[in-house]
Amino acid sequence: MEGFLAGVHRSPFRGFSVEFTEHRAYQPGDELRYLDWRILGRSDRLFVKQFEEETNLRSMILVDASRSMAWRGPPPPERLTKRAYADRLAAALALILLRQRDATGLVTFDEQVRQLIPARVKAGQWTRIVRGLLDTPDGQGTAAHAALQRLTALLARRGMVVLISDLLFDRDLVLAALRYLRHRGHQVIVFHLMDPAEVQLSGPPEVRFRDPESTVSVVVRPRELARAYADTVRREIAAWRKACRRHGIAYHHVQTDMPFGMALRLLT
Repeated sequence: MEGFLAGVHRSPFRGFSVEFTEHRAYQPGDELRYLDWRILGRSDRLFVKQFEEETNLRSMILVDASRSMAWRGPPPPERLTKRAYADRLAAALALILLRQRDATGLVTFDEQVRQLIPARVKAGQWTRIVRGLLDTPDGQGTAAHAALQRLTALLARRGMVVLISDLLFDRDLVLAALRYLRHRGHQVIVFHLMDPAEVQLSGPPEVRFRDPESTVSVVVRPRELARAYADTVRREIAAWRKACRRHGIAYHHVQTDMPFGMALRLLT
């Protein structure tokens, strides 16, 4: 990401608070009263004390780890599953946010919250986030509204919430939680992930499709249903986009064959 995307927002805060966080290298324009003279005396290098309020934004990244996210379509074999794409997108976004001194945390969920890493800006936070992604196995069903409800209790200050999911759950329940976050003043961004094979129905003359999160299955003839299926997918995407935008929620439809750089640029 070096030199590719400097940041996803403009800094809304200035100044310092009383809670010391760590040191960072002195930059022209920093107030001299925050120089650490002890480090200067020991190493002849300029460092300033960094405090909690200097963090520009608090961001929480929510990654759907349900069973449906572990799916991918037919070849090419190098195509990532939706979950693998989500993990990499979350890690890249976290790296950008942390490099611009934004406190960043992670929530992974399926039927319940699996990993919860509070938003921090301290050294090693990106490693903790990546470890949280790696330590979350593929789950079963999805209960995004439960994860969002738990998140509201953690975000005392206004910040940014990024939901990365295939959105295969109850839209009304999730939108209610997202609207509540917007009402609290948070910036909310939704990445709607889909495999290209989910957008257009194809396959052999007759095929059985099985729901990965239940025992439900159905035998269909893809050629007979291709047009109706494509229309249904377009209506579903349009419904999510319209509902999100109505409530001031940023919505981005992303297919897993989209380069990560293009997906990240949607935030700028």
